[in-house]
Amino acid sequence: MSYLKPCSRHPELKWAQRKDKVFITVLLPDAKDAKVNLEPDGIFTFSAKAGAENHPYELKLELFDKVNVEESKINIGVRNIFCILEKAEKEWWKKLLRGDGKPPHYVKVDWDKWVDEDEDTGGGMGDLDLGGMDFSKFGGMGMGMGDGMGMGMGMGDGMGMGMGMGDDMPEMPDDFEDSDDEVTKPGESSAGEAEGAGKKEDEAGKKEGSH
Repeated sequence: MSYLKPCSRHPELKWAQRKDKVFITVLLPDAKDAKVNLEPDGIFTFSAKAGAENHPYELKLELFDKVNVEESKINIGVRNIFCILEKAEKEWWKKLLRGDGKPPHYVKVDWDKWVDEDEDTGGGMGDLDLGGMDFSKFGGMGMGMGDGMGMGMGMGDGMGMGMGMGDDMPEMPDDFEDSDDEVTKPGESSAGEAEGAGKKEDEAGKKEGSH
């Protein structure tokens, strides 16, 4: 009896476009080991694991036309992976994928981001609410850069905590001044004790002289 390897699943994908950009959103909450690759000729590949049993998910799309990898961006979030692909030629695409066949069932139009060609003002992403997303660029080490940025943000949080601690710092000098006063006072008493000891020695000398 032969056992088949578990088949990869296809996550749902939504897309929209502008004259100079294509928006691709891969809907896969809590994706693990997400890997996204984009080639200049328009080959878009995605792989990740998700779910309690870490099911593998894969996508390979042949986009309608060429893209500018260096100017394309990606954001890997908790709920989805959002990509902004820069078109090599600023022209309205007839569809997302090349070829004459129907698009796969998991590829759908993102109506929240969609505008018709005659409504595209060429204003870039000014009409989109990206919710403060942080993007890293595609190209070679794009994913690694994304991870690095994540670490950087973590460090930023730490810096924020440091700044929070810094807010309490102004009270510190007063404490230090108090402690300085406390340090000075024992010094003064020590000097007084030294003078007292000197007087005792003088008195002892006088007594010896009288004998």
